[in-house]
Amino acid sequence: MAHLTFLFFLISSLFLSSQANLHLQPLRNQEESFTSILVSQQGLDFIKDLLINKAISSIIPLQLPATIEKSARIPFLGNVHMVISNVTIYKIDVLSSYVKPGNTGIAIVASGTTCNLTMNWHYSYSSWLLPIEISDGGRASVQVEGMEVGLTLGLENHEGTLKLSLMDCGCYVKEITIKLDGGASWLYQGMINAFEEQIGSAVENAITNKLKYGILKLDSFLRSLPKEIPVDDNASLNVSFVENPLLSSSFIEFDINGLFTAKEKVQIPKHYRQTWQPSVFCSDQSKMLGISLDEAVFNSASALYYDAEFMEWIVDKVPDQALLNTAGWRFIIPQLYKKYPNDDMNLNISLSSPPLIRISGHNIGATVYADVIIDVVEAGQVIPVACISLEIHGSGSVKIVGNNLGGSVKLDDLVMSLKWSQIGNLRMYLIQPVMWTLVQTVVIPYANSYLGKGFPLPIIHGFTLLNAEITLSSSKVTVCSDVAYSESHNLNQLGIYFE
Repeated sequence: MAHLTFLFFLISSLFLSSQANLHLQPLRNQEESFTSILVSQQGLDFIKDLLINKAISSIIPLQLPATIEKSARIPFLGNVHMVISNVTIYKIDVLSSYVKPGNTGIAIVASGTTCNLTMNWHYSYSSWLLPIEISDGGRASVQVEGMEVGLTLGLENHEGTLKLSLMDCGCYVKEITIKLDGGASWLYQGMINAFEEQIGSAVENAITNKLKYGILKLDSFLRSLPKEIPVDDNASLNVSFVENPLLSSSFIEFDINGLFTAKEKVQIPKHYRQTWQPSVFCSDQSKMLGISLDEAVFNSASALYYDAEFMEWIVDKVPDQALLNTAGWRFIIPQLYKKYPNDDMNLNISLSSPPLIRISGHNIGATVYADVIIDVVEAGQVIPVACISLEIHGSGSVKIVGNNLGGSVKLDDLVMSLKWSQIGNLRMYLIQPVMWTLVQTVVIPYANSYLGKGFPLPIIHGFTLLNAEITLSSSKVTVCSDVAYSESHNLNQLGIYFE
């Protein structure tokens, strides 16, 4: 059987997914945005924890660049010169943290943070009691407690990509404990405590600078995200952002265009049906992620492939080969067998208009208008003998297969009419079962073999959907899910570096 490009794509387009629309408010600017992604507070907490762990693992060990020196005159001892060097943060523990989106930005705060450091210390002093300089040194361990780190991020659309800006950033050290090792540390412990303020300030500056640099790298990563995702050699998905993200007290929503676009300059109709309905809710509001698809995305796909003339094919092989020989039609179309006895046949199928896909609260339906030309192959010559118009109605179900959105399709109804004939009038009620069998035994199993495997949802490599649920509503398919992250993957694969 020749390529079934169209029907495979048509039915699979019922399930192809990009990011879509889970709202707690009516859809904004729907004439431009057909898909969105909503990250709930639970999802933001999950991402925040991952990024904090990534930041900590990237920062440590962190050597503070400055060498801290002090000189003082101490009665009876004379001039004392004190130096602290090689101050290195080797451990950071975050007791608690939170992320909170708001109208002005996204606030991330880590509190109750402890920080462990090591450093070298050195003393030298001279006294009128002794004619020579005396020095001593060793190692010290430092415990920073009660440290708070906070930053506020701005997020906006910049020519279809996301721009991340640092609106505010700070680090505050509450308390420092220094314990000396080596030398006559018991003698100098009181004096070394005088460095607490400088050490605290150095830690604050080092952490703040690293965070600023990390945000710049994260902004660079976001702005490098592609505006189109290739689907195949002919189509891409337009994932450019539309307007600024919607920041709420409990979620962030990103709206994207979401329509299929042609790689070649094929003109695609833009008159997709718009809906101005209340937003779609997940039945479980604790889910981290909401992904939903407007039916306009699927209809843009069908329009693209229709205009690109991919919805035509010739059927020359079927499970019951008698269906493609005039002998198999002798009781259905007697005049065909009489005129062309025992000749092979082809069925030339082409669509008369783009498939129409509709999504309701109960199912996903597709209506296909096609013309089937019955060809007789005689002595190597293809002879068109009749054309039958089909109106095919199908419905599908969806399921989650790993990170894929898969499913199956079934044939609901088939309406036929004779468009033209070179062999006289045809009894359509006799031909109806043959056409039904053709669609049921050839097209549907072929499509379902692909649909069972599913098509990938836009999940970053290393993340997997967990306990996903699917909801259908008027014009939309919504996937609500938690996500898990595999520790075997490295977040550096996202292109985010804090070093």
